[in-house]
Amino acid sequence: MRLAELSRRGGVSTATIKYYLREGLLPPGRRVNATTAEYDEEHVRRLRLVRAMIQVGRLPVAKVREVLGHVDDDSLGRSIRLGAALWTLPQVPEPDEDDEYVQDAHREVAALLDRLGWENAKQLASISPSYRSLVVAVAAFRRLGYGWGAEQLAPYAELMHRTAALDLDFMEAYPSDAERVEFALLGAILNEPLLRALHRLAQEEESTRRYGFG
Repeated sequence: MRLAELSRRGGVSTATIKYYLREGLLPPGRRVNATTAEYDEEHVRRLRLVRAMIQVGRLPVAKVREVLGHVDDDSLGRSIRLGAALWTLPQVPEPDEDDEYVQDAHREVAALLDRLGWENAKQLASISPSYRSLVVAVAAFRRLGYGWGAEQLAPYAELMHRTAALDLDFMEAYPSDAERVEFALLGAILNEPLLRALHRLAQEEESTRRYGFG
């Protein structure tokens, strides 16, 4: 397909596509002559991913380029490739390790992982942004006087484990590693708001069931 067709199918202007090409967010098309190139379904898929990362995920172009560099790195194993791409996404600030609530949260999260038997998560704890995010959230709860710890978190963690299994089931339906990692990235950008919305909708439903509309 030519540039105009790629623009139509990707929902992005030709000028924006040219900008993405210059910035290395899209692979170059197959050169037909000095002024014309042809594009394929891989370009359509990548263009939609870039569009979601920039327009929905609000990621700057430099960050998108960094994430896609991990997506396209064939030298990495699937888990490392996926983890590197996801960990490049914006994360919460580093916790203050001198804060007593953060130290307490570390103990509770470690106890949670032990309780769940999540040995791999324990091994990744020192480098995982997700682990740090959980510590920051638990510390905030405890700082406000809510004694959330391993016992309270365990049922939620088990639900999230089932959700993660569903994510990977869907991901594995795609034929190539690049497509699988791209799907996982879209999940991080789009699925999290979706799950958050479902959670809130479920809270509204359960609240009105228990307490009515008054």
